[in-house]
Amino acid sequence: MDEIEQGKIELIMGLRRQGIRDKRVLSALERVPREKFISGTFRKQAYENHALPIECGQTISQPYIVAYMTEQLQVGERMKVLEVGTGSGYQAAVLARLCRRVYTIERYRTLLKDALKRFEELNINNITAKVGDGAQGWPEQAPFDRIIVTAAAPAVPQKLVEQLKEGGLMIVPVAASGGRGEQKLVRIERTGEGVKREELLPVRFVPLVEGVAKES
Repeated sequence: MDEIEQGKIELIMGLRRQGIRDKRVLSALERVPREKFISGTFRKQAYENHALPIECGQTISQPYIVAYMTEQLQVGERMKVLEVGTGSGYQAAVLARLCRRVYTIERYRTLLKDALKRFEELNINNITAKVGDGAQGWPEQAPFDRIIVTAAAPAVPQKLVEQLKEGGLMIVPVAASGGRGEQKLVRIERTGEGVKREELLPVRFVPLVEGVAKES
């Protein structure tokens, strides 16, 4: 067994000890090669349980956070999921193992181009992606069963709430009240009467920035 496989096994065991119980989620993380979504010198750290830098000043999330958010999203096989913030493409690739189709939006063309190349190399065919302003969602494809936001919003984005189906769930990091840079992971359920909000745990994400990034 090589170092990568050994690291993957230890990571999955560690996620179980941290409370991740959903076997479908653990299996998805086991089947998606995180090392393919990390470049250069950081690849050796692919199965260490922490965030790592990627291109354009962004990060690939800590595996525990990816597993936790995915578990809390309660994704079913027939569901249509919107992801805001493609980044490396790792979270979308995990979701693609669990649902019918993933729609993902990225504001950096460079990141999206690299992510699409990875999806093709891994033969993942149920992801539709575009460059755009994630805060606006993807109204042409709405409503969605689930929405996951992988950047911290100043408040729960109302335009994304409106693109949830009734009974749908959204997971989004939101700046905590009182400033000081603290963030909380929030789960929103859209109901017939409005929305239910549940705060899950403190997190640290890059900020959700409006508009499409200007790249040199």
